[in-house]
Amino acid sequence: MNPRRVAFALLLAAAPAAAITPQAKEFLEILKALEPVHCEKRKLRREIVLAEAERRDSDARELRERFAKLDAEPRTAKLERRLAQLEPRIQAAGGAQRDPEDLQAISRHQRDAFYRCE
Repeated sequence: MNPRRVAFALLLAAAPAAAITPQAKEFLEILKALEPVHCEKRKLRREIVLAEAERRDSDARELRERFAKLDAEPRTAKLERRLAQLEPRIQAAGGAQRDPEDLQAISRHQRDAFYRCE
C-alpha cells in the first residue's frame, strides 16, 4: 500500500477523536487508566460465578475478597468516582450538552477494551 494512503488513513482515523469535548476526553483517559482493573474485575466476576455454580464456596469467597480489594484501592476508587461525576454530563438524555461524537468515541473505546481483555 502507498505510504501516503497509509498516512491519510491514519489522519482520518485520528480526526474524529479530536472533535470530542474536554469532558469526554477526560472520561476516555480515565477509562484507559482503569482498563487493567476493569479487565481483572470482569475475569473475577466470571470466576466467582463459576465457583458458585460448582459450589466451591471457599473459592468464591476468596475471589470476592480479591474483587473488593480492587474496588478499595485508593487510586481506583478516586478514578471511579470521577467517572461517576462525568458520566451524567456526557450522557445527558436529550440535553444540550449531549454530543454524539463523544458517545461514539466512548462506545468504541469500551468495545475495543472489552475485546483486548479477552
